[in-house]
Amino acid sequence: MRRPRTLAPLGQPGFGRLSSAYLVNELGNWLGEVALAIVVFDQTGSPLAVAGLFLAMQFAPALATPPLIARIDAVATRRALAGLYAAEAVAFVVLAALASGGSLALALILVVAAIDGTLATAARARTRATGAAILQPAGLLREGNAILNFWFTAAAAAGPAIAGLVVTIAGPQVALLADAGTFLGVAALLATSGHLPGAVEATGGGWAERLRRGLTYARERPVLRRLLGAEALAFVFFALVLPIEVAFAKDTLDAGDAGYGFLLGAWGTGMVLGSVAFGALSGASLRALLAVGTLAIGVAYCGTGLSPSLLVACAFSALGGAGNGLQWVALVTAVQAVTASEYQARVVGLLESLASGASGLGFLLGGAVAAVLTPREAYVVAGAGVLVVLAIAASRLRQARFDPGSSDPGPALAAPEEAAGAG
Repeated sequence: MRRPRTLAPLGQPGFGRLSSAYLVNELGNWLGEVALAIVVFDQTGSPLAVAGLFLAMQFAPALATPPLIARIDAVATRRALAGLYAAEAVAFVVLAALASGGSLALALILVVAAIDGTLATAARARTRATGAAILQPAGLLREGNAILNFWFTAAAAAGPAIAGLVVTIAGPQVALLADAGTFLGVAALLATSGHLPGAVEATGGGWAERLRRGLTYARERPVLRRLLGAEALAFVFFALVLPIEVAFAKDTLDAGDAGYGFLLGAWGTGMVLGSVAFGALSGASLRALLAVGTLAIGVAYCGTGLSPSLLVACAFSALGGAGNGLQWVALVTAVQAVTASEYQARVVGLLESLASGASGLGFLLGGAVAAVLTPREAYVVAGAGVLVVLAIAASRLRQARFDPGSSDPGPALAAPEEAAGAG
């Protein structure tokens, strides 16, 4: 029986195992983050220490992922991904051993968590690049990204609840060891796969030279540069509300802990719906999906800030989640569509790094905004910022083509002012 086109990527050799690894990576990230947050809070009793944990897991990947991706581009995909997942398994074994320690152990937890965040980001980027290498020749890039995005959003929706249940029943140390076991299993699954591509770039200098070439490639292509820059700026505003959500739900809406959970749950549900919508809208242009998804997030933030009740806030939160589930996968697909195959991992790794670093900056900015403004006003500021970024990006990308099959020709066809060095 022939598969529907939406599931056709699963019939491509190697992609089934690749997508399974991606799902485990996302679920493992949630399990690890929840368990580590509980460990850090139990040891310190300080929300600031937990915030420090998340910042370490944001900023370290932003700096370390591009060099790591450049280094492993010369390694065959099977070995590279298996090595990344095996290293994550080791990291979680170490974290489990440190979970019952004192202040020194806490400092080491932050270091190891930052290393694991870098490994996870690199694995995500190399997985997407490998998926593109498998699927682009078959014309199935959008469908494959839709599958990966569904796993991503499903993990975001269910991962925290699963992690909370595991930690409650077995404790954080057991949860961390279980996480290590799943990563080790995925490493073995990929190590025995005979259908994954070889090295991305086996010749042409060392990792530093490959990193330089990758950064130069992204900088010299106008469409690619604008996509990356706009998304990095948007992520600052996307993340601005993260430190504000709990205060908004518990204090502004007087909805308590349950209200906070409902607000997050509505966002996660929306993400899954947005992911499904991307798969269903296979004929829509990536430009339109990007615009609609970003617009939905901006409107949702503004609407949440103005919501008179928890029910209305949850409705807007679901709208924002749907925009999130639609916007990110459209952006990744657009970036991949204008990137040459040999630069896929480095460019997607750069995108992941920019998103991670911008999210950390947004987290810090959100804390500062929350100290000056009310939670309602902070939500509106975040929403307005997203809408401004959308307007700027729409203007600068109005003539760009980035559906699969298109290409960004680079500086030779740049606008006159860019050819002269402006912008």
